[in-house]
Amino acid sequence: MTIQLYDTTLRDGTQREGISLSVDDKLKIARKLDEFGIHYIEGGWPGSNPKDVEFFQRVRSLGLVQAKVVAFGSTRRKDSCPEDDPNLKALLDAETPVVALVGKTWDLHVLQVLETSLTENLAMIGDSVAYAHARGKEVVYDAEHFFDGYKADPAYALATLRAAAANGAAVLVLCDTNGGTLPWEVEEIVRSVAAELQTPLGIHTHDDGGCGVANTLAAVRAGAVHVQGTINGYGERVANANLCSVIPDLQLKMGLPCIPPEKLARLTELSRFVAEVANLAHDDHLPYVGASAFAHKGGLHAAAVLKNEMSYQHIDPALVGNVRRTIVSELSGRGNIVDKASQLGLEAGSNQTRDVLEQIKKLEAQGFTFEGAEASVDLMLRRAYAGYVPPFELIDFMVLVERRRGRGVLAEATVKLRVGPKIMHTVGEGNGPVNALDMALRRALLDVYPKLARVKLVDYKVRILDSDTATAATTRVLIDTKSEGLRWSTVGASTNIIEASWRALADSMEYAILNV
Repeated sequence: MTIQLYDTTLRDGTQREGISLSVDDKLKIARKLDEFGIHYIEGGWPGSNPKDVEFFQRVRSLGLVQAKVVAFGSTRRKDSCPEDDPNLKALLDAETPVVALVGKTWDLHVLQVLETSLTENLAMIGDSVAYAHARGKEVVYDAEHFFDGYKADPAYALATLRAAAANGAAVLVLCDTNGGTLPWEVEEIVRSVAAELQTPLGIHTHDDGGCGVANTLAAVRAGAVHVQGTINGYGERVANANLCSVIPDLQLKMGLPCIPPEKLARLTELSRFVAEVANLAHDDHLPYVGASAFAHKGGLHAAAVLKNEMSYQHIDPALVGNVRRTIVSELSGRGNIVDKASQLGLEAGSNQTRDVLEQIKKLEAQGFTFEGAEASVDLMLRRAYAGYVPPFELIDFMVLVERRRGRGVLAEATVKLRVGPKIMHTVGEGNGPVNALDMALRRALLDVYPKLARVKLVDYKVRILDSDTATAATTRVLIDTKSEGLRWSTVGASTNIIEASWRALADSMEYAILNV
């Protein structure tokens, strides 16, 4: 059995609070989904807004290789005919090979939301599917609120499916629209429906009860062959079923082929690409594709993984394009340091690993944290080697902040560095003390390391660690930096926020010199 993958990120995913995709964004994601191997891409609702109309016009020339583009809409309005329905007209005008029609299954919705009769709702479904099918469209019928409807009135819920199937629906998608059904209920209901109907079944779940992925897998166990979801689970309210979990679960755990293995190895790349286009931070803790999905922090875990990677990993991360990571913190054992050094291409001797581990534990007691600052760990390991020569050394710095009449508040920093045999003494101005330090540091280094011109600071986080000491509190600073696709984080901590910022800033530049 091969599972059909149906992605609705561009429609259902955009209903998530905080997501707004431009037409260009949607086209970029559509191309990526096609390259990955998704079978159906639901592009939007052409009857609802001009942006989706433009998407369907432009996607025709995108040159998709294997994915079918789907236009989404509802069944005809009550007490009307399909030929006069503007929504159905917009679906056909989208000129997609496939249309998805959503209809009501639950008698509560028919009577109280549509405010029509149960008989008229069946006619609305049948007429709309027949109208699209007769015009050469492959029709995906979405049975909205199917599980709630089936629990309320099984006979009527099945009647709505029969109305769609009898009029040419290629697949009947059972939707857990409110996301509150439990896996064993889904499996039992899907199995019952499969025994009654010959038309292939699909599943569309939401995650309001935390069971979106589990419900999808349960439906497949019971006979569903068409799976709907979104990348990263983006969707209305809490989430849709996350295809980045569903796909590897089906393929690697249940042995049901979805896409070629070489495509599956691009899953993490796809997940992060969609997050970037949607302008959302990628969730580090997503199963399979998150940066922490194969991260090992506890010393016992890291030591075991060094002996056998599968001791604390449920799959080889390379299967989904992810990597194993070792987290260095006060919970680390020697194995964490050895593994981290190995990842950096360094040979860690017993004295070096012991010294670095003791230093990390001491610094974390002072307020540093190295979990999110792997570039700082990289530098600590390098500095543990006797032959390491830093690209620059701080002699001293001074920062002044003053308010000048007519110019407002200004910051000025003076930095004195040793760069090889030279002493560099430079001044920088900025809109704040950290910005001024950054300007002065770059001015001192750019002539020797011109590649620093491409390095950008992209995030600056400050956390007060002991607020009970008020303005004398220890401050932790995390700086995120990037250059040409590479991104890294560094940390500093001190009771002086300028010193904490300098430590993180200087580490970020040293790491860039060594790695960019």
